[in-house]
Amino acid sequence: MARNEDLLLLGEDIGILGGAFGVTEGLQEEFGGHRVYDMPISEAAIVGVAVGAALNGKTVMAEMQFIDFISCGFDQIVNMMATYHYRTAGEVNIPVVVRGPAGGYGGGALYHSQMNEAWFCHSPGLKVVCPSTPYDAKGLMKAALRDGNPVIFYEIKELYRLNSIAEELPEEDYTVPLGKAAIRRSGKDLTFVTYGNNVYHCLEAAEVLFKEHGIDAEVIDIRSLVPLDEETIYTSLGKTNRVVVVNEAPMTCGFAGEIVARITNNAFDLLDAPPLRVTRLDTPVPWAKPLESFVLPGVDKIVAAGLRVARF
Repeated sequence: MARNEDLLLLGEDIGILGGAFGVTEGLQEEFGGHRVYDMPISEAAIVGVAVGAALNGKTVMAEMQFIDFISCGFDQIVNMMATYHYRTAGEVNIPVVVRGPAGGYGGGALYHSQMNEAWFCHSPGLKVVCPSTPYDAKGLMKAALRDGNPVIFYEIKELYRLNSIAEELPEEDYTVPLGKAAIRRSGKDLTFVTYGNNVYHCLEAAEVLFKEHGIDAEVIDIRSLVPLDEETIYTSLGKTNRVVVVNEAPMTCGFAGEIVARITNNAFDLLDAPPLRVTRLDTPVPWAKPLESFVLPGVDKIVAAGLRVARF
């Protein structure tokens, strides 16, 4: 915000309260209420104002207090924000990042546990990002704000609470490019493709597979869903010839299925086993912790899928 005086923040309780998870704490005091706006409880209004401000030369970060309620702003995002560049023949850009906390594992039940990224991956004109580390969160956010196009930015609530990934970030300016995956663990026997908090579930599963079964798994963190770094995936498959795709959204029409489809379309000859998906079950997320764990991906499920693919 210090670098770009035209950057505005919009959202519910993002000012004095600093947001539901403290992400914007202190920013209204530092930059003023004219740049950090507390908005009414209307996601449609938040996104609509963001689009209007962008049309008038501003760059906007619009916060959804929980990503579940982004559906209330769906028309403004999909029919307005995503289409302006196309319907003006490239003359108008909409530099808006819509960000918000997402995902389960915290007992938030059906209204505060969704991963709905597939909705927006399916909407031409939008870019979709989901970081797994503090370094990437900062770098990808800067890249998204400077991209000039609308970006949906998923921040996983489980990672807010994961103290083990805390790190000191560089003070100097840096970005992490959209559309570039990261290899979090190298391996030769199978490939896990994932993003967000499931990067850590896959890393834990990979250690179990190696220590207990001698199976050496590679873990790819795609970081950016749209655009997707397919080349890194195919390069890994050229080495391992087996793949498991893991994400937290429901299986039916989820982004894991899109990744599998691209692999089978573009790299089928690299496969020695059918690709597998580990996802949430096709059901709302329950409140009770045992039931939540039952429907969401977990290390045991990922290990089982890895064994099945490796032994095919």
